[in-house]
Amino acid sequence: MTRLITTMMMIAAFTIPSVSFAAGDVEAGNAKFQALCVSCHGPTGKGDGPTGKALASAGQPAPRDFSVAEFKFDTDKDGTPGTDTDLKNVITKGALVYGGSAMMAPVQGLSDADLDNLVAFIRSLKE
Repeated sequence: MTRLITTMMMIAAFTIPSVSFAAGDVEAGNAKFQALCVSCHGPTGKGDGPTGKALASAGQPAPRDFSVAEFKFDTDKDGTPGTDTDLKNVITKGALVYGGSAMMAPVQGLSDADLDNLVAFIRSLKE
């Protein structure tokens, strides 16, 4: 009987999907976002920062509204746009290389932790 229970527990451990949590720190991501992204995306990520508004009024594409959490780039070609990897790639390489706007320029000098934190914060903006 003990062997059966142990076997069942092992099967469950390998077949039941685990719950995944965001790897980053939302508060640290917010601080980095406010320093680097707010002029275009706005303080709450709606794409309504002062530069974003100016771009839109000049007929340019408005910055992405993170509150709707609709991401269009599948940078790693895994069939799912908007994964954490996709967001990190757009942040570090810019959107132009994926067919997006040159206005989303690459952000240099971010650590892996900074990227994790930014992605966690961006994901927290979904309404």
